[in-house]
Amino acid sequence: MMDLRELYQDIILDHGRHPRNFRKIEHPTHFAQGHNPLCGDRVTIYVTLDGDRIADVSFQGRGCAISTAAASLMTEVLKGKTTAEARALFAQFHARATGGEPAADLPEPLAEEMDRLEPLTGVKAYPARVKCATLSWHALEAALKGSGEMVKTE
Repeated sequence: MMDLRELYQDIILDHGRHPRNFRKIEHPTHFAQGHNPLCGDRVTIYVTLDGDRIADVSFQGRGCAISTAAASLMTEVLKGKTTAEARALFAQFHARATGGEPAADLPEPLAEEMDRLEPLTGVKAYPARVKCATLSWHALEAALKGSGEMVKTE
């Protein structure tokens, strides 16, 4: 029987090699860039909002398998979510990835989406990799704020 860590590694490698939503949205309503100077990961997050709901989200960039997989998984779980739901997922993911105390329990549909992000939470055992896993989320947060600025992990 396959070890859970091996399964998680396979998910990360699959998303790292074959990222989902790796494209530029032609006319996004929001975007932001992220850079991890420590390892060189770079990402641009594109978001199209329909009211308060994420109608489309994508990314482009280059980085390690964890950074790419994190952006890929993030875009998959965020489509159709409200900005409040996206922020709640980020707070929960960040807490789990850093080994912190998770915020309040998520409602059931969001808890299921959080389960899809679980393979990336193992980075808490490797502090230098936490920034790789959270870079796209920080860029998303900047995009939703409308800053369009470059966010850095340092």
